[in-house]
Amino acid sequence: MVDTDSGWDGRGGRGSYGTRDTRGARAADAIPDRRVAAPDRVVAMPDRGVAAPDRVVALPGRRVVAVSLVALAALATGCEPGTAAGAQDAPPPARPTQAAAPSPSRTAPVTEDAKPRTAPPPGPSASTAAPAPDPTTARPAPEPSTAPPPRVLMRTGSESDRVRELQARLRQIGHFGRNPTGYYGSVTADAVRSFQAKRSLPVTGSTDEVTWQRLLAMTRVPEAAELRPPTERPLAAPDERCLKGRVLCISKNSRTLAWMIDGKVVSAMDVRFGSEYTPTREGVFEVFWKSRDHVSTLYDTPMPYALFFSGGQAVHYSADFAANGYGGASHGCVNVRDRKKIAALFGQVRTGDKVVVYW
Repeated sequence: MVDTDSGWDGRGGRGSYGTRDTRGARAADAIPDRRVAAPDRVVAMPDRGVAAPDRVVALPGRRVVAVSLVALAALATGCEPGTAAGAQDAPPPARPTQAAAPSPSRTAPVTEDAKPRTAPPPGPSASTAAPAPDPTTARPAPEPSTAPPPRVLMRTGSESDRVRELQARLRQIGHFGRNPTGYYGSVTADAVRSFQAKRSLPVTGSTDEVTWQRLLAMTRVPEAAELRPPTERPLAAPDERCLKGRVLCISKNSRTLAWMIDGKVVSAMDVRFGSEYTPTREGVFEVFWKSRDHVSTLYDTPMPYALFFSGGQAVHYSADFAANGYGGASHGCVNVRDRKKIAALFGQVRTGDKVVVYW
């Protein structure tokens, strides 16, 4: 903005009267170039800033410059919060000549080592903290049950008529898929676990009193045919070498053993053989040794009622066969899973009787 009446055009040049105000020139020369343009920027100021030049029309040139600087300072603070209503009526404050004291609202941040000017609110102390609950009124933790666990009636390794009944009852409700053997092996333990899990009982695999009573309540008394079903598989046509004399006629095809005397079957039973790595030898042999309570010196496993016919291979009872069926194999022997039948056979067979193993 230019005051034409004062004879100064704002740049220190000549006015309309052709005279030069040296005082104004010296003041204008002292103002940096970036501040000379300030009067032009004041035009865009709000109404409260426009009124400032109207009040300094009659002032000398030096005061005009000072007023312009004040207007420039007001423009520089345009991002600050606005003043209250009516503040534009007050004269602009004089420019400070010394560094102003820091505003209370812009104090330096308090460091960890500095103390705040105002004491912080007192923290909770032992005297003001909430009192701990009286231990006498606290709810006591539940004590562990001291009731003894239910008594175990049958477990892995058990062998009895009660085990046979257990297997028959489990088979009635679909937990045991084999004929009862009377021996509590891994298959029976798995069947018991399945039953316990379905009835939300502790899954142990052993038959305790609780498991047994729950099973009795859900099943009926097994019939004789359920407890002792025929264990022999359908017999194959006997090899012609089995038709004369006293012969243990063993068929790998039907997986059966027939005890025959002069072509007649005296008894028959299921058998299993060695694996492909330890196969049972085929051919015609004879019983050369009987051992009722034999234990394998090679595998350290029981071989009750063993009838040896070829080196270390023998016909004998197998608890593993009774428990796991055809899921396993022998080390070359002929395994029998019916203990009573092999015990009766052991008493009838003599040393020197013929053994025929064939397909």
